[in-house]
Formats: sequence, C-alpha cells, structure tokens
Amino acid sequence: MTVRTTRRVFLSAATMMAAALAATACGSPQDTATGGGDSAAPVKVGLVYSQSGALASYGKQYIEGFKAGLDFATQGTGKVGDRKIELTEVDDAGDPAKAVSAAKDLIGKGTKIIAGSTASGVALQVAPIAAQNKVLFISGPAATDAVTGANKYTFRSGRQSYQDVVTAKSFIGDPAGKKVVVFAQDGAFGDANEAAVKTVIGGAGATVSSVRAPASATEFTPFASQIKTAKPDLLFVAWAGTTAPAMWQSLDQQGVLSSTTVVTGLDIRASWPTFGAAGTKISFLSHYFDGASDTEASKAAKAKISGGTLDLFHPDGFAAAQMVVRAVQEGGDDVDKMVTALEGWSFDGVKGKMTIRAADHALLQPMFQAKLTGSGTAFTATAQKSLTGDETAPPAVAMKG
Repeated sequence: MTVRTTRRVFLSAATMMAAALAATACGSPQDTATGGGDSAAPVKVGLVYSQSGALASYGKQYIEGFKAGLDFATQGTGKVGDRKIELTEVDDAGDPAKAVSAAKDLIGKGTKIIAGSTASGVALQVAPIAAQNKVLFISGPAATDAVTGANKYTFRSGRQSYQDVVTAKSFIGDPAGKKVVVFAQDGAFGDANEAAVKTVIGGAGATVSSVRAPASATEFTPFASQIKTAKPDLLFVAWAGTTAPAMWQSLDQQGVLSSTTVVTGLDIRASWPTFGAAGTKISFLSHYFDGASDTEASKAAKAKISGGTLDLFHPDGFAAAQMVVRAVQEGGDDVDKMVTALEGWSFDGVKGKMTIRAADHALLQPMFQAKLTGSGTAFTATAQKSLTGDETAPPAVAMKG
C-alpha cells in the first residue's frame, strides 16, 4: 500500500475463479525430525532474496525469520534426523535475472530446495525454473497472486495480494450498495489496485470509482476535496514514494479522514512515521505486526529476533523454514514426495493456523485489521480484528504446470 508495499502486484480478474477448498491435513512443524534421505548427508537449501536493493529491509526480516523458524522447527538442532540443513544465501538485489542465475547455479550444485523471493518479479521468474528442474521452490514476501498455482513445485510462505484486498473489504461489512473510492497515483500500480478493488469489492456489490493523481503531484488539496465531495463509505489508498506524508496531511486537513473509513496497508515499522498526525485516523489492513498474535511460534521468533520485536515479514521467513523441515522430514531427497507432504498441510505459524491448499498451493492464513496509537517513531499498532484463513481465502485457480 503506502511506501514499499506498493511494489506488490494485485491479482487480475482472470485468476479469481472460485473452486472448492482441498482437504487439509494437520501436523506440527516441530514434530521430531525423522529424515527421509538414505544418508546423513546435509540437505542443501538455497535462499535467494534481497540482501541489497530497494527491498533489502524486507529481505533482512525474511532471513531473520527463516533462521528463527529453522531453530523452532528442528528444536534447536538445525537438523532433520541426522541431516544438517545447510543454507546458502545469495543476494538477488531484487533483480529477476540475478535470481534466475543464482537459482540455476544452486540447482547445478545439487540444491533441491530454493526459498526466498522478496520481490514479486523475482518469484515469477524463479517459479518456472523450479518446474523445469523439478526442485522445490518456496516463495517468500513476494505478494503477486500469480505465484499461487504457478506450478506443482512452487509454494509460498507469505500472503498474497488478494488477501490484502479481502481484508480491506472487511472494514465495511456487506459491500452491497456501498460506495468505494480508490485513491492512487497514475501508472501501472494504480491501475492494478483499482482493478483489484473493482473485482473483489465491486464484485461483492459495491460501486467502485477512483481518484487518480499524477505521480509527480506534490499538492493534494484538489484531490482530497474531490474525495470528500464523493462521500464514499470506504476510501482505499494505494500510494508510493516520498510524497506520502504530504498526501496524508492533505487528506487529514480536508476532513477526509474524519468523514469516511480510510483503509491502506500497514507496511514495515520503519515506514509508520510517514503517516504523521493522520496515523491514528487511518484503518489499516495488515499482514503482520508485532503483537498481532500470541502463538508459540511468535514467542519463539521474538526470542530469536534481535531486539525482540517482530515486523511485517518475519512470519514469511519463519513459515518458509517450517515448510522446508516438513518437506525434508516427509520427502527426504525426493522432491515429488516433498510436494505431496506440503500439499494440504496445516501448521501453527507465527500468525496462527496456516494451511497450504492442495489445489493451487495458496497459503491460507490469518489477516488483521489494525490501528495505530501514539505518533512518529512511537507509534504502536494494535489488532482490532483477526480474520481467519478461511475468511481471507483467495478463489482457487487451476494449476498451470
């Protein structure tokens, strides 16, 4: 949504074909590791993610979460049975070409499990490589809906954009007859957000329109006035870049924040000061923030994360490690058995109950409504409501490969 979350790509209407949920199986990632290989040889896992570049802060949270999750899932041993999980970390800098090159290099060295993908563009390029080489790929923070159902070897350890939009819809209850306005900048991201809201919320009965601003705009009073005049029941804001503070200030000064429900995505903690005085007046859809859950996994993660404060993408890394351990426990060195072991699996993650839908590998998970209190660097987020994985489940899509 605001700041870096705008890099995520919302789903197209074509991906929203409803189908029945696949049956799920329950289990715990911290069950005693049995191993499935024929020897005590290490299990090679390649982690290709953003250590540098625009999404480096996301990547940092991902790898911290992964290492905490690996400790949790292996009960501190770093092993599955007698087999050590051997990690190789590679920086893709958010560049799909670098990520593809790294994945191919790792596969050439015998790696059968690749995880990471901080950026959506990266995930969409690595997924076909996994299918071509029949290796397990677990995408991370990349939110594009297109990862779901990409192929039988591709999974995800984070949420997808559809789950964001459904969470936004939850703020107005039954959308039938409601008026929704999307406020976004001109360009591809604004187009994608508007299309997603029209499909998900408009498709549920709301009337959806938009107010668009040039990406170069620095004065937002006219746009704020237009929005207030429209009197929407919900204003959905999707914004990028350094003009966010001025944009939020204008919406606040023109009375928009006090006259309607304004929803946007809650990004990483470092971005919260950009909301300024408007922060306490906005309703946030949230993938995760520290304190959103009180699970055994979240407690274990907090104990391992430097500073003891969880952030937006720690759960994605943590879940990826849980999935890796499950895959090796049940599949050993057989990737097809790894895939079977993950399909339909339910486990307790940082956020709560997570379920990998067998039909298309969507990761069903809780999402949150949140509010901020305080100000600036002292903002604190609190959960107003938790939505279950079933409530935010994206429509099942046909597996593409």
